Amino acid sequence: MARKLIFNQDLLEITISRLCKQLIENHNTFGSSVILGLQPRGVIFSKRIAGKMEELTGRPVPAGALDITFYRDDFRRRNNPLKANTTDVPFIIEEKNVILVDDVLFTGRSVRAALDAMSAFGRPKTVELLVLVDRKYVRDLPIEPNYVGRHVITLPSQNVEVQWKEQGYKKDSIWLINKDEEN
Repeated sequence: MARKLIFNQDLLEITISRLCKQLIENHNTFGSSVILGLQPRGVIFSKRIAGKMEELTGRPVPAGALDITFYRDDFRRRNNPLKANTTDVPFIIEEKNVILVDDVLFTGRSVRAALDAMSAFGRPKTVELLVLVDRKYVRDLPIEPNYVGRHVITLPSQNVEVQWKEQGYKKDSIWLINKDEEN
């Protein structure tokens, strides 16, 4: 198995719609809720979620982008320094219900870094996690998502690659790839 398609474009659109309906069910009008996408790939996904939410509710949904680069526990351990991304939080998160959005949940370390980074913007009332793909049984930290597009059982020798049109791909897709066969 070199590459296995997990999501095609049609299934991805259905999944995003389902996740949005779950958010509406739990957060109603989003009057006291906001969305924060984790840089870099979670931001693309969070913009899709916010756009679909606006389409379904007829109201804009507060959405921002959170960079976790300097909060990562491996930041100083890398040979090549990480390039920081933009943080754009155009709202107050104090006493808000924050939905952190990322494309793939793997070890949980990015989410831990996001919780640390988010604390610079206030103390939220609650924090929930929405992910497109939850890689089961590979977690380093006890972090579990509240909203999941799909649970995927993976081996440590595999990667999940999310390809968005916004990144220059012809269509959206998500692939399960063996690391030793990656190019």
